[in-house]
Amino acid sequence: MSGAEPAADGGLRCPWGLSTEDYLAYHDTEWGKPVHGDDALFERLCLEAFQSGLSWLTILRRREGFRSAFAGFSIPAVAEFTDADKERLLADAGIIRNRAKIDATLANAEVLAGWGAGELDALIWSYAPDPATRPAPRTLGDVPAVTPESTALAKDLKKRSIRFVGPTTAYALMQACGLVDDHLADCVARGRGVR
Repeated sequence: MSGAEPAADGGLRCPWGLSTEDYLAYHDTEWGKPVHGDDALFERLCLEAFQSGLSWLTILRRREGFRSAFAGFSIPAVAEFTDADKERLLADAGIIRNRAKIDATLANAEVLAGWGAGELDALIWSYAPDPATRPAPRTLGDVPAVTPESTALAKDLKKRSIRFVGPTTAYALMQACGLVDDHLADCVARGRGVR
C-alpha cells in the first residue's frame, strides 16, 4: 500500500489528495480539521450519506449545489421542507437526485430539529477516540474503514432515528471532521487539526 507522496510543491501528501486539484485543496485545507456546530455537522453527515456508493469527488464538486438546495444545511430550515421541496430536490441537477438519500436528509432534519442546541455536536464528538491510542498510519493500508467508535456512533445515531449512517459512513464523517487524524505519518497535513 502507498505511503505519503510528493505534491508539485514538494511536500508529502496522502496519495488520495494528489489525484485532482479539488482533492488537493480539500486535503490541505479541510479534511481532518475539527468541525463543530450542529448545522456544520449536519451538513457533513448529509454529504457523507449522499457519497455512499459514489466517489467523494462527485460530492465535493456539487457541494455548493447541495448547500443551495438544502438551505445551507440549516437544521430548522430543512426540517420545514415540504413535499414540494422534495420534488424540487428530485429535479435539481446540482445535487445527487437519490430519493432514499433525500428522504433520509429531510427525516434527519426533522429529528434533529427536536434536539437541544449543541446536542448533535456533543453526541458526535463523544465518540472521538483518544489520539494517544491511535498510531499515525504510515500507509493507506493502515487506515481502517470502520472502527469500534464508528460502529458505536452509527448505532447510537440509528437508535435516535437518524437514517442512512452506517459504521463506514460514520467513520468517514469522523475522518473528515477531525475526530481522528488519518493523514499519513509523513503527510504535511498530519497534526494540523486541533480539538
